[in-house]
Amino acid sequence: MSRILRAVVLVALAAVVACVPACGKKDSGKVKIGVVTNCTADFWSICEAGATKAAQENNVELQFRQPDKAFDASVQMPIVEAWAKQGVAGIAVSVIDPQGQTEDLTRIAKKVPLITMDNDADQTGRRCYIGIDNYEAGKAAGRLVKQSIPNGGTVAIFIGSTKSANGKSRTQGVIDALADEKDAKGTDAAHPAKPDLKGKQFGKYFLVDGAAVEDGAPTNAPAKAAAVYGRVKGLPDVCMVGLYAYNPPAILEAMGADKSIKVVGFDEDWNTLKGIAEGRIVATVVQDPFAYGYESVKALATNKYDVPKIAYRVVTKDGGPTETVSGVTVENLKVAEFEAKLRADIASVKK
Repeated sequence: MSRILRAVVLVALAAVVACVPACGKKDSGKVKIGVVTNCTADFWSICEAGATKAAQENNVELQFRQPDKAFDASVQMPIVEAWAKQGVAGIAVSVIDPQGQTEDLTRIAKKVPLITMDNDADQTGRRCYIGIDNYEAGKAAGRLVKQSIPNGGTVAIFIGSTKSANGKSRTQGVIDALADEKDAKGTDAAHPAKPDLKGKQFGKYFLVDGAAVEDGAPTNAPAKAAAVYGRVKGLPDVCMVGLYAYNPPAILEAMGADKSIKVVGFDEDWNTLKGIAEGRIVATVVQDPFAYGYESVKALATNKYDVPKIAYRVVTKDGGPTETVSGVTVENLKVAEFEAKLRADIASVKK
C-alpha cells in the first residue's frame, strides 16, 4: 500500500473504530463475524440474506457492511482493520484491489481467519476463496453473445472495474470466447460500417474501444452505457454486455424502447431478471450471492474451509438442458423458476 493510501486508511480507521460496535462477547454473548463487500448493490443484499441465515444457524453475530463508495480500497480497508483490532472471529471480504491490498490483508490474515469471496487475493494467506471461476463464466457470456449475433457484429462490454480479479477474468473470458483464442489481444481496427468508431477486431466481432468500458460505480453506469449506445445505435448486429450486476439494467435504461440491440447480462439483479422475462435481455450468467454469504459465514463459524468452488449458471427466458462445459456442469435455468427459488431463499431467512 502506498504511503498516501496508508495515511488515508489510518485516518478513516479512526472514524470507523469510533462508530463500529465493540466486537467482544459482552454484547450478545456470541462471537462476531464481519463481512464487507466492494460496493452497495442488490447483489450484496442477497448475499447479506445468505450470511444472516448462516449466522442464525451457527449462533454467531453478523456484521455486514456495504461501503457507500464503490470499489475504493481506502474505504473498505478501515472496516477490515477495525474488525481485526476489535477481535472478530473471522472476516470475509470481496477484495477490490488484489495488488494494492495484499500486503495489509496478509498482515490481517495472520491475526484473524480471513476468507475472500466474489473477488480473490490468493497471495494473502486467506483460508479459502468462495466464488465462481470468473474466467469460465466470462467465456459463457461470450458464447451467449455469439449465439445472439452468430454472423459477427459489434460488441460493447461494460464493467465496474478491471482492477479486481473478477473484472479482469470475466472480461478476458468474453474476449477469448469471441476470438476463439486464449489470451486474445485482438487487432486495432476501425468499424467497417462506421470508420470513426475505433476499437479492436476479435475474429468476426468488433469490440468498441477495444476494451471494456469501466464505470467505476453504479451511479456512473447509465451515463457510460448511454454514451456508447449513442455511438452504436443504428448499426446492425450489436450486442451490449454488462459484467457487473448493475450493468445490464443500466444498459436497458440507456436503450429506452429500442429492442434492436441484443443484451447479455451477468448476475441476478431483479431488473435483469425482469428484462429476460420481457425478452429485452437474452440471458444472464449468474453467480450465487446467497451462497457466497451463507458459505462465508458458515466457514468462519465452523473453521471448516474446504468449500467447493461455486458453479456459475445461465438464466434465460425458457431455460434449457444442463451442459458440461470445460469439465464443469452448467445449468441452464428458466427465469421464472430461478427468480422464484431466489425469492424463496431470501424469505427463508428468519427476521
